[in-house]
Amino acid sequence: MQPSPLVGEAPDEGEEEGRLLLRFAAPRDPALIAKWISYQVFNTERQDWRRGLEAAYRYRERVGDLEVPYDHVEGAYPLGRWLSDQRRAFRAGQMTGERAAELEGLGIVWDTADAGFAENLAAARAYYKLHGTLAAPRGAAVLDVAVGQWLTNVRRPGGLGKDPARAERRAAALAAIDPDWNPGEHGWTVDWQRHYAYLAQLLEEGARLAAIVPGVTRHGEDIGRWLTTQRRDWARLNEEQRRRLTDLGVKPARVAHTRQTPGKTTAAPTSGRGTEAFHKGLQALAQYLDREDRLPARGHVEHLPDGTAHRTGVWLANQKQRRNRLTPDQLQTLANLGITWARS
Repeated sequence: MQPSPLVGEAPDEGEEEGRLLLRFAAPRDPALIAKWISYQVFNTERQDWRRGLEAAYRYRERVGDLEVPYDHVEGAYPLGRWLSDQRRAFRAGQMTGERAAELEGLGIVWDTADAGFAENLAAARAYYKLHGTLAAPRGAAVLDVAVGQWLTNVRRPGGLGKDPARAERRAAALAAIDPDWNPGEHGWTVDWQRHYAYLAQLLEEGARLAAIVPGVTRHGEDIGRWLTTQRRDWARLNEEQRRRLTDLGVKPARVAHTRQTPGKTTAAPTSGRGTEAFHKGLQALAQYLDREDRLPARGHVEHLPDGTAHRTGVWLANQKQRRNRLTPDQLQTLANLGITWARS
């Protein structure tokens, strides 16, 4: 019997084996035809693996990691979707150890929770490139990710995960993008941090401080009006806020001095447990205001990043009752967070 004529085009390198199966088979031998089809499917899958791995390598070389958004296309290759398929195969135990080792060598993150965090982190990194800060408003979005809401969520107690090691690792990843990603830890709001960052950017780009007046904006924010408010309310800023603004050349607005009738006051402690308790209460209040944008009820308990629970509602009520015993700096800090009774 003569061998069957070659079916289709001449084989590419690596495909000769499949072609030979048909060359020496009867034209309608179903077993060998099925084997040939199976070989073709295997070969196509192998070629797809090679293309995916090459795309992953190019991305890692360019970006430095494999935190690839799901919809990312590397060249013409759907790398984000391909990596998602590989994670699915790995979890199902359908991936060879050799392939898993290749992807691990490139830095793939197998854990689905970490993969989701990595995708949002990539969006946060893209937002930072555009805005120079992670103090995004809650409605901000980039790369089809609601990055503003995501950042609000991760700033909440437990928002970085219940596992302490994982939470620490994630906080470090955010801090590597923007050390001030969680301004509540400093005692001020995300809104204040965003305006401060934009002011610093304007000055770095050559703007004169005297020219940043109400109406001068950046990314839609009126930086001039905000700056005027900071100068006017300088006494209400905390020490670190004043230091940062001073480093930019900002000075408080000049005010007319009036004679005050001396009054009997009792100064609050400036060191020790009283100051530490005040700072903790301030941290809890700033965290709550950043999340809820309203004052806490008297019975509210705020959970801090260190795992402690703080009776923030009761604490705030106590500060109001002992207002005359608070130091000017403490009153100023509370006023800066929007506590009206703390204002002069």
